[in-house]
Amino acid sequence: MRVQPRASRSGVAGELDGALKVRLASPPVDGEANDELVRVLAKLFDVSRAQIEIISGQTSKNKLVWVKGISAVLCEMALREALE
Repeated sequence: MRVQPRASRSGVAGELDGALKVRLASPPVDGEANDELVRVLAKLFDVSRAQIEIISGQTSKNKLVWVKGISAVLCEMALREALE
């Protein structure tokens, strides 16, 4: 996943080099962008924020995220809808 902090608005922006691109309105200060990413992904996958975990890339634009409690099929369907 590739994030773009300080965007005009938050949301899924498409695909970039095989990774999901997510724009975040929050700045990358004091974890605000990471918190915003968790909120955006929780809404996208219709899960609680507690089910989203940033595995790696806490201070990077490239992140690895784990969505707990959702099947790969449902995840793919949500992403396909978001990218259309």
